[in-house]
Amino acid sequence: MTGARSAASGLSPSATVHESAYVDEGATVGPDTRIWHFCHVMPGAVIGARCNLGQNVVVMGGTRLGENVKVQNNVSIYEGVEIEDDVFCGPSMVFTNVVNPRSHVSRKHEYRRTLVRRGATIGANATVVCGVTLGEYAFVGAGAAGGGRARSADRVGLLLRRPTTGRRGRDLRGVWHDVRARWRRDRPDRGAELTAPANFRVAMVGCGRISRNHWEALARVDGLSISAVCDIDPERARAAGEELHVPW
Repeated sequence: MTGARSAASGLSPSATVHESAYVDEGATVGPDTRIWHFCHVMPGAVIGARCNLGQNVVVMGGTRLGENVKVQNNVSIYEGVEIEDDVFCGPSMVFTNVVNPRSHVSRKHEYRRTLVRRGATIGANATVVCGVTLGEYAFVGAGAAGGGRARSADRVGLLLRRPTTGRRGRDLRGVWHDVRARWRRDRPDRGAELTAPANFRVAMVGCGRISRNHWEALARVDGLSISAVCDIDPERARAAGEELHVPW
């Protein structure tokens, strides 16, 4: 432990806190966790062992991070967010906890829970709108947005958007093999559940013309199936959902 600003009683002696960071009394920080420049961990936050908080990360009260969670620069983790073990939060990705915020209206009684399950990855600049669950080993592409009309995509394994799928189906094969290998390593008692690749589901975020190319490519990837779609335009989402026979 370093830094006079970080003398909270809930801070493990083996944790590292940069001198510019604040860990408030009432926060809990596990062993071997590292908290870097200009971070602020607030009272009531719980952070597990071997986590890493990059520069300018805020962890508010009422949040929980599991073990080995990597939070990159410029991420705010708001009350109501729970992150399980081995999750990666990319640079400047965004969590929310209110659906319709207003400066002049208090919404503290309307916070919605967001759960990020074990092993999930959230890409840089992605936005996770509150009230959703990202499934185990989910992969949210950089710049994607999930929530609102995407509630039908809760607990789906993979969210995609154009910036991350330039090679289309070839990229997804790599994701699938990585997911299967990690699942078998981390969960040997449940490894048999992923021996059939058909268990791997995909939600399409965005239903425009480019997305059509993606879902046609997905149809050619063994073991992947589209299980939900969402779009900022409800009519476009509805049309895609009806064409693919999936929730929207």
